[in-house]
Amino acid sequence: MSAGPEGEWRRLAPRTLLVSAAVFCGIAVGAGVPVTAGLAGGRPLGEALAWVLAGALLVVGGGTAADWVRCRRTRYRIGPDRVELHTGLLLLKRRSLARDRIRTVDLTANPLQRVPGLVKVRIGTGESTGGGESTLELELVTRAEGERLRRELLTRPEAPGGDPARDGTLAALDLRWIRYAPVSFVAPALGGAAAGAVMQVSEWFGAQAEVIDWIGDRFESVSLPWMIVDLFLLATLAGAVGALGLWVEMWWGFRLEREPGGTLRVRRGLLTARSVTLEERRLRGVELVEPLGVRLFGAARVDAVATGLTEDDDEKHTDLRSLLPAAPRAVADRTAAEVLRETEPPTSAPLAAHPRAARTRRLRWALGAVLLPAAVLALLGALLTPVLLHVAAGWTVVSAPLAVLLARDAYRSLGHTVSGGYLVTRSGTVRRATVALQRTGIIGWTVKQSYFQRRAGILTVTATTAAGEGAYDVLDAGESQGLALADRAVPGLLAPFLVPVETPGTTEARSTER
Repeated sequence: MSAGPEGEWRRLAPRTLLVSAAVFCGIAVGAGVPVTAGLAGGRPLGEALAWVLAGALLVVGGGTAADWVRCRRTRYRIGPDRVELHTGLLLLKRRSLARDRIRTVDLTANPLQRVPGLVKVRIGTGESTGGGESTLELELVTRAEGERLRRELLTRPEAPGGDPARDGTLAALDLRWIRYAPVSFVAPALGGAAAGAVMQVSEWFGAQAEVIDWIGDRFESVSLPWMIVDLFLLATLAGAVGALGLWVEMWWGFRLEREPGGTLRVRRGLLTARSVTLEERRLRGVELVEPLGVRLFGAARVDAVATGLTEDDDEKHTDLRSLLPAAPRAVADRTAAEVLRETEPPTSAPLAAHPRAARTRRLRWALGAVLLPAAVLALLGALLTPVLLHVAAGWTVVSAPLAVLLARDAYRSLGHTVSGGYLVTRSGTVRRATVALQRTGIIGWTVKQSYFQRRAGILTVTATTAAGEGAYDVLDAGESQGLALADRAVPGLLAPFLVPVETPGTTEARSTER
């Protein structure tokens, strides 16, 4: 291919055809086995095999030939200003991205792609256009070519080098962290999915009734409540085993590194290898996430708060923000400090407590969530059957103490402060999150106060930013407390919207926004 004025045109790796052939062979085998069994019922086995093999040859040959055409008709080049991708046979596509807008170059490779040394390269701007127009995908190139593209596209001549002494590995896999996998939210979800899969597969083969009867025979001498408990424990055990396997697949070989030129790189994956690169100049802070089960064991994970990590509608990259899996809290704090180039982690700074009105508010929510269903069940029980009255009583006895505990924990989790160059806010109980947001990354404030908040003398202050989730709340802070925090974090930004309020002996500032 001749070189153009902006660079040399390149093609995808020829070894891509090996992967395509392997995929179509798998499809042919998966479809051929049941077809052979069906045909063998009405004709000789040899004749059935001949038909199936002919069909398999057509599928494999045709699919591989189509992919050969795709590879021949796909070319790309890296110019000084733009990245271009040309592809298509009947429908020609010409796409390009400005190099100065490129924010991510991610490399992924599943097991079939790793064997011949190939990777899929996803080049993105971090913008959400709704149609995938903000990304270019090269499927597939050699691993060496993928690494070359990553380095070339993310190296900025103007990028500050920072402190070279802080380059290198910031965190690496510790196999002891696997103990947090079974207590994550993934475990019960996988347990329920496993139970549902058993029932679905048995229905496909017309054996669902036999499976239910078999389960009933195993618990024939067990009372119904204990049978439910046993099945729940079995599903939990299956979910825990599945969570362990998923953790190994996702985080095996994990390494967080800072590379020269101001980029953070996360590498991980056992079967499907992934490499995610993040420019430090896009970083606006970090988020320490502590799901309830993980938090009980003193652990947390670290996510990046950065611009350009939005997800396209046609692709779900939900783990691009993860910088560290669930690890001991001390390790998470230390990693957060290293990522932010700080000597002390802002995520561990002492936080200011919120007014008691915030606790009262959470207690009311919790008790309302318990008593409202109980009242509905009691009403139905009075009208229909006394059994529902017992259900309502049992629900209240079991749920009310748990709801109160969660409400009190949610209040204790509330907190905020300004630590150095960061606004730090924390909230949540089932999923507690501590966000350290760069004060320079805050572009606006939203002050919200409902009727009930106004009566209680509290309000919610929201910091608006172009990074992460776009807005981070300081929930149910005192009126003067929340406004003072906003003014301290970004002096002068909220001042035009404040009016002085004279009270005996003091002068307060209140927001004009509601």
